[in-house]
Amino acid sequence: MALSKDNAVVGFIGTGIMGRSMAGHIQAAGYPLHVYNRTRAKAEPLIAKGAIWHDTVAGVAQACNVIITIVGYPKDVEGVYLGKGGVLEAVKRGSYIVDMTTSSPSLAQKIYEAARKKGVSSLDAPVSGGDVGARDAKLSIMVGGDKEAFEAVKPIFQLMGTNIVLQGGAGAGQHTKMVNQIVIASTIMGVAEGLTYANRVGLDIPTVLDCIGTGAAGGFQLNVLGRKMAGRDFAPGFFVKHFIKDMDIALEEAKRASFRLPGLKLSRDQFADFAKAGGGGDGTQGIYKFYEKM
Repeated sequence: MALSKDNAVVGFIGTGIMGRSMAGHIQAAGYPLHVYNRTRAKAEPLIAKGAIWHDTVAGVAQACNVIITIVGYPKDVEGVYLGKGGVLEAVKRGSYIVDMTTSSPSLAQKIYEAARKKGVSSLDAPVSGGDVGARDAKLSIMVGGDKEAFEAVKPIFQLMGTNIVLQGGAGAGQHTKMVNQIVIASTIMGVAEGLTYANRVGLDIPTVLDCIGTGAAGGFQLNVLGRKMAGRDFAPGFFVKHFIKDMDIALEEAKRASFRLPGLKLSRDQFADFAKAGGGGDGTQGIYKFYEKM
C-alpha cells in the first residue's frame, strides 16, 4: 500500500545542505515530520514550520513508521541504524527505513538483513543532483531493495526527485551511485583542465562555455559547475571531503570485485591532495583552484 500523509509519519535524520531541503518538501506536502540532526540549529527552519524535534535517533524511530536518513559517512550510517540506541533497536515492526546517504553497498545489504529480521522494510536510495536538485525537488534517486517497499515509499520519493528508479535488490542503489560518482570523477577533472587551458591561452571562459556547453561536452559538470569555476564560486553544493569518501567506497568495491578503476584512482589522488591543501570544505568545483596552482 502506498504511503500517504494519512498513513505515514515521517522521521528525517540529517538536515544538512541536502537533507533540510528534502525534508522540507515532505513537510510542505502535509506529512507529519519528526527530525533529528547532530546540530539542532540546522533543523530549526523545519522546526519553525512545525516539525517535531527529537534528541535521539531512537526517539525518531519510535515516533515514525517511515525513517529517512542522509548523513555523512558509512560509519555514521552504521551507527544510526545498527549502533547502540540506533534506529533498528527502536523502530516498530512494519515500518520502512530509507537510507539516502551515499554509502557502502555491503553496508546497505547488512542493514537490509538486520531490518528484515525485525519485520522492517529497508531501502538504500542515494541521490544525485546536489543542493540545487534537492532544493528544486529534481533529484535522481537510485533505489535498492524489495519492489513492494519501493512502491510503498515511491510517493514520498516523488516529493524529492523526478528520476526515481528501482535498480535491483539491497545494495543496488548504492552500486548505481558508485557508477554515477565514477563518471563524475573523471568528468569534473576534465572540466577543470579544459577551463584552465582556456584561461592560459587567453580565451574568455564564459564565451567558451556558451559554445561548448551545447555540444558533445555539455552536461551538469560543465554547464553548472564549469560556470561556478568561471565565477570563482567554490561554495559547497557537494563537499570535496564527501566526494573523496564516495570515491574511496567505489575503489574498495572494485577491489572486492577484483578489477581496477585507474581513472577514478587518479581523480581520487588529485582530490585528496587538494583536500590536504585546505580544499576539503569546498564544493567539488574547487578542484579548479588545484589546477590554477599547477
